[in-house]
Amino acid sequence: MNGWFLTAGITAAGVAAIHIIAGGRDVVRPLLAGDVPAEPRRVLHAVWHMVSVDLALAAAALIWLSLADRPGGDAMAWLIAAHFVAYSAAFLVVTLAAGWSKPLLRLPQWMLLLPVAVSAAAGAV
Repeated sequence: MNGWFLTAGITAAGVAAIHIIAGGRDVVRPLLAGDVPAEPRRVLHAVWHMVSVDLALAAAALIWLSLADRPGGDAMAWLIAAHFVAYSAAFLVVTLAAGWSKPLLRLPQWMLLLPVAVSAAAGAV
């Protein structure tokens, strides 16, 4: 068993759950109730669901990788790690570009995403 992959998978599952529960309440409901035109609103709603699926599948893949030595598992883990680094970077860039005070805490999603990347990479080394 690869403990790093298991840690990454459990963390990613937690991130997915937070995304689905808190994101649904704090982001999706206000978005759907807002004044954004129907087409972009529905596209953003679909993208939110796509990210939900993406996070859940990444968690499942990492947990699956943790259970046994899988051919090509390290390559998959590096891809997932890069994926979560990219998500973290996107949140950091958007947050820092907004010019908010205490920007790193305003959109803290990067703090949840980056540990998945680090754990997945550690397991692949």
